[in-house]
Amino acid sequence: MLMQPKRRKYRKQHIPVLKGVAKRGYEVAFGTYGLKAMENGYLSSRQLESVRKVVVRRTRKVGKIWMRVFPDVPFTKKGLEMPMGKGKGDVDQYKAPVKKGKIILEVTGISEAEAKDVFRQAARKLPIKAKMVEKGEIH
Repeated sequence: MLMQPKRRKYRKQHIPVLKGVAKRGYEVAFGTYGLKAMENGYLSSRQLESVRKVVVRRTRKVGKIWMRVFPDVPFTKKGLEMPMGKGKGDVDQYKAPVKKGKIILEVTGISEAEAKDVFRQAARKLPIKAKMVEKGEIH
């Protein structure tokens, strides 16, 4: 099931332009290996779910996964054949803001070679560049 907030104070919000680097969440905290974003961007709940499926398929019962981002920014879209004007569209999907350097997900319980292969496949599912980092690595 796709991730989205259970409830919100406001249905719609302004979407900020992502600039700069992550000020927190840039180190591997829970697992042994992490997938780090190398560009700024928004990741949709569908993209995060496909990444999660790739990692779960390979780690199964031996590994543990931590998702470090959550899609909580609502993106709106106007309906088909709607005229210009008449206000902002309805909420279409939720996306997670990811700044450069942010850890997207973490894994533990698998070998380094297996982690490299898993994260290479997972990075292909994302619209931004991402790389694998180990615990203790900062850059």
